[in-house]
Amino acid sequence: MRTFGLIGFPLSHSFSKKFFSEKFENEQIADCKYELYPIVHADEIKELVANNSSLCGLNVTIPHKVNVLPFLNEVDAAAAEIGAVNCIAINQTVETPFLKGYNTDAYGFAESLKPLLANHHKKALIFGDGGAAKAVKYVLTQLRISYLSVVRNPAPDAILYSAVTAEILKDYTLLINTTPLGMLPNLDSYPVIPYQHIGEQHLAYDLVYNPEETAFLTKVKAQGGKIKNGLEMLYLQAERSWEIWNDGK
Repeated sequence: MRTFGLIGFPLSHSFSKKFFSEKFENEQIADCKYELYPIVHADEIKELVANNSSLCGLNVTIPHKVNVLPFLNEVDAAAAEIGAVNCIAINQTVETPFLKGYNTDAYGFAESLKPLLANHHKKALIFGDGGAAKAVKYVLTQLRISYLSVVRNPAPDAILYSAVTAEILKDYTLLINTTPLGMLPNLDSYPVIPYQHIGEQHLAYDLVYNPEETAFLTKVKAQGGKIKNGLEMLYLQAERSWEIWNDGK
C-alpha cells in the first residue's frame, strides 16, 4: 500500500489527513493511505523514511518547512528560491531512498490570487515575515508586484505596524496576512492598521482559513474592500502535492 503523510509538531488537527482520506475514498483510489507523523526534530525524517518502505510522499508543516531542507537529496528550483518546502516526493525504488522537496504553497497562493487581481494592484503589504511569508514573496515577485513587510518588532527591509499610514494604504492596495492573527481560538486578533483608510480599491487576502472570515477580513469588507481567505490555497496546494507524488512534476 502506498503511504503518504504529514510531518510537523504538534499535529493536533490536520486538513491534509481529512482531505486525502476523503479523496482516496471519493475517487476510489485503492491501496493508498495518509497518516500523521508528529516529529519534534526535522532529522527524525531519516528514521521515519527508513522504517516505512511504503512511504511515497510527505507534506510538511510547522515547524519543519525550513529545517527539513538539509535532509533532502534535492530541492526544486522554486522551493530553493523560496527557502522552504511543504511537499516531499520519496523514491523508495532505489538503493537509498531519494527525497526531493517542493513548495506547493506558492502554487496554491498564486492560482487563488491571480483571478482577483486588478490593474491597480501593483503594491502589497505583507503582514508578518515568518515562514509563510516566504512563498508569498516569491509569488509576488513572479507577478511583478512590489511588496513591503509589516512586522511587530524592528527588522531589516520591513516597517512596523505603527508606520502603516493613510498614504501607504493609498499606494499599497493588496493586503496579505501571513500571521496567525485571527485564527481559532484567537478570533478577536487582527493586524493593527488604520482600517478607516481602506476602500473599494483594496484586496485583502488572509492565509488563515479557520474561521473562514477573520476579524481582518471583516474589517476590510466593512470598508468596501474585496476579501479572500486561505481555504482555496489549501485545496490547491494539496492537489498539486498529489500531482507531484504521481510524477506530475
